Order: sequence, then C-alpha cells, then structure tokens
Amino acid sequence: MMSLGWFISVSLFAVSMTGTPGPNNVILTASGARYGYRRTLPAIFGILLGGLVLNMGLALGLGALFQAFPLAHRVLQVVGATYLLYLAGKIASAPPPGLSSNAEERPLTLWQMAFFQFANPKVWVMGLTLVATFMPAHGVLWLNALGLAMLMEVIAFPCVSFWAAFGQAIARWLVTDRAWRIFNVTMGLATAACVGFIVVD
Repeated sequence: MMSLGWFISVSLFAVSMTGTPGPNNVILTASGARYGYRRTLPAIFGILLGGLVLNMGLALGLGALFQAFPLAHRVLQVVGATYLLYLAGKIASAPPPGLSSNAEERPLTLWQMAFFQFANPKVWVMGLTLVATFMPAHGVLWLNALGLAMLMEVIAFPCVSFWAAFGQAIARWLVTDRAWRIFNVTMGLATAACVGFIVVD
C-alpha cells in the first residue's frame, strides 16, 4: 500500500512534467487552435497510451536495454528528430483554415502520437526519472509498473488537455489569414526548437 505522501509526490512530479512546454504540448496547442479540443482528443489519448506503454517498459527494464545497446537509443533519437521536423514543417506551412485546399485534412491520430512518445526526449527523461524515483521497491513488479504508469497518465490527462483547450481559446483571436499564418509559423518554429532537446541528449 502506497502512502499519501507517495501519491502527492508522484502527482506533483506528473503535473510539473506533463503540464510544462515540450513537443507534445506545442503540437496539442497548434492542433487545438486548428481543429478544436474535441477533434484533438485522439492525439491526447495517443500521448497517454504511448506514455503508459513507455513508462511500463522502463519500469520493467527497458532503460537497462538501451544502456546496453546505446546505438538503438541513438537511432530512436534520429527518427524522433526527423519526425519532429516533419511535423514542424506541416504546422508552419499550414494555410489558414479558410484557405485550406484539403477537405480531408485531419489532426494527428491516436497511433501517430502514441508512437511519437517513443522518440520524444522529454517523455524518456520523465519516464526514467519517474521509475528511478518513485518505483516501489516491494510487491509484484508488473503490478507496481502498471500502477505507477497509470497514475502518471491519469494525472497527465488534464495537464495535456489544457494545452489543446488553450489552443482552441487562442483561435478565437485569430480572425485574419495573416494572424493564422503568424500563429502557424510560430508553432512550427516552437516544434522545431524541441529538436534541440534530442540533439543535446
């Protein structure tokens, strides 16, 4: 049985990690502004699903695997940086909603965002710190891993949701095509800047 202090500590850690700016939240802000909160929900749940699987994997020993095979981790970083730059380009070059020529344009899917978590450097740092600091030392390993990962994602949900809702709120002020272009370029540059976290890692 975990103590109240443990729950409070994990909760504060989760809020500080998932509620602050990073690749996920920049992407959600841009998506919330363009598509609204409801259409961004699959991307939000993708973040939670990917984070859940990654954190469980780290708790069960995935981190040790990457320490043994650093090349695999580097390959993952390169893939993540490339995909992040691709997303940054899409966000920055997106036309204002009223000028979009693609009637089937859609926000990122659940699976796209879930897989992206494995290449997101902030999620790796968060997961490694979570496991090293808060993983219970006693009890059934897989149950402890599942419980810790689920608690993290339950707390993460309102934190990442805030950024999508924030983007939707910003959209009310984007009343001209020029304002939309400035916003899209700004979000694209912010997304591209997150590659720096991967390069220096």
